Amino acid sequence: MNSKRLWSPKTSQKIMNVIFILSGIITFLILIIVLGYVIIRGLPAINLEFIFGSPIDSGKEGGIFPMIISSIYVTLIAALIATPLGVGAAIYMSEYASNQKLIKIIRFGAETLASIPSIIFGLFGLAFFVVFLGLGWSILSGGLVLALMALPTIFQVSEVTLLSIPGAYKEGSYGIGATKLQTIINVVLPAAIPGIITGIILAITRAISEAAAVMFAVGSALTIPISLFDPGRPLPLHLYVLATEGISLENAYGTAAVLVVIVLLLTFITNIIVERYQKKILGR
Repeated sequence: MNSKRLWSPKTSQKIMNVIFILSGIITFLILIIVLGYVIIRGLPAINLEFIFGSPIDSGKEGGIFPMIISSIYVTLIAALIATPLGVGAAIYMSEYASNQKLIKIIRFGAETLASIPSIIFGLFGLAFFVVFLGLGWSILSGGLVLALMALPTIFQVSEVTLLSIPGAYKEGSYGIGATKLQTIINVVLPAAIPGIITGIILAITRAISEAAAVMFAVGSALTIPISLFDPGRPLPLHLYVLATEGISLENAYGTAAVLVVIVLLLTFITNIIVERYQKKILGR
């Protein structure tokens, strides 16, 4: 017996389109609600003194400038370490690796590393970087922990991007006598840069927002770190301390708003750069 369709294919398509549109709208509304709430609650605390001042009375009063500097330091260290390692590993996997067992092991390791809770990275950083290597509670220790967190994201996104480059690009390069290394540097990487940058930004925005990962490694100093071996207190950790210890909920929201704005600006500026690069590559 032939079963009757409840809806025609055209009706089913319309229903699915409505569902997808609603899903997108709901996701966007959740983003707006969360960001809007944080920014609205934090705006009253934000002024020049708050941005460029130092904390007073454990952060109950004063500003967050040392925390901004600490966040910049640890994020830069994480980016400078994780980016070449992640992109290099992705190049190896997409262009050189031939042993399927080794490829599966590396990918499994990257997926596992990406799924580890951030607090575990923090405990590892305390045991390995702070104690075993003797780096102490410092900006360097915190940056190294964040580099470990950022590495799998950069690697995975870069590998997918490199594998998606059309084979005709490489064949054309080989056809004019270029070596494999020359092809990778002059053809493959330039075509993959937008995707690689996207992976880097995804990793860095996660790193700059982490409190649990750095709280055991970076220390909790309220002063501006001068060298890499000085302790610091990045913005997420400062936010955590202000909120959990009941020091100042108003300054906690102000710190959260500043952190949100930094992440949004970083994402917005990067998207503009990537878009302009793509237009330049395509000759538009």
